Amino acid sequence: MIVSASRRTDIPAFYGEWLLHRLQEGYVLVRNPFNSRQVARVSLDPQVVDCLVFWTKNPAPLLPLLDAIDRLGHRYYFHYTVTGYDRSLERSLPAKSERLAVFRRLADRIGPERVLWRFDPILFTREQGPAAVLREYAKLARALHPYTRQCTISFLSLYRKCSRNLQGVDLLSLDDSEKIAFVDQLAALAGQNNISLKSCCDTFLHERCGIETAQCIDGRLVAELLGQPVRIAKDKGQRPGCGCVSSVDIGAYDTCAHGCRYCYAISSDRAVTANLRGHDTRSPLLTGVLTDRDVVTEKTIVSFRSQQALLF
Repeated sequence: MIVSASRRTDIPAFYGEWLLHRLQEGYVLVRNPFNSRQVARVSLDPQVVDCLVFWTKNPAPLLPLLDAIDRLGHRYYFHYTVTGYDRSLERSLPAKSERLAVFRRLADRIGPERVLWRFDPILFTREQGPAAVLREYAKLARALHPYTRQCTISFLSLYRKCSRNLQGVDLLSLDDSEKIAFVDQLAALAGQNNISLKSCCDTFLHERCGIETAQCIDGRLVAELLGQPVRIAKDKGQRPGCGCVSSVDIGAYDTCAHGCRYCYAISSDRAVTANLRGHDTRSPLLTGVLTDRDVVTEKTIVSFRSQQALLF
């Protein structure tokens, strides 16, 4: 099994101590995001967890805990998002210089192959048009090229929560030919810095711009970390155009406090504040508590090294 930590929230930034406790205790409880009364008990035994995949915009709080995670026998890699947007879009992130310094520290510790740069979503405003975004990308690529081998991109998808969170932002739309010209320049900048450019769940980037589809949950990279072959099916639960293999996400929506206006995982600041109040580092749930109405079921776990199903 591959554990995704997490597409739904930034666990390294806000919940590192909780995660370490869960890894030490060997299990986690995860609410079904579409039916909150259904709770899965997921084993975190390193014998069946083949890899942890971290998604973050600020892994600094997790760095001091990596030695303990290593001692538990877990393998892992990071998706680290760094964009060039200003405070109008990314309201509560540390300064970009701090995040670049952390990127370098992390890559020095675990290797650039295990720190995958994300420059997504790509969006344009009247204040930050294509030329400004390209300038920021060029600066970032020059700063990060010794510390990563891959950059994953996607254009903004206006999901319902995204549209609501972006109210009042003066978005700028490009036609297809303008998008293609922009991506051509982006790809050239990536190539100049020996960075492989990949697309995430974006058929336009793949079909019209020739950008290879990423496997953000990457079976090949997991096999390299394990030092042995793995056989992992494609994840059928993801969006069309996703290249990821199967994983189990242990995060929860409405729990990230970065305040990014383009976020698809946040319904409101009020919901985030309530969930942060309900967080207990010793709880098996990321936020809240179990009630008598909750139904907890054991999730069948498969190690892709052995292909043997184990029920915990």
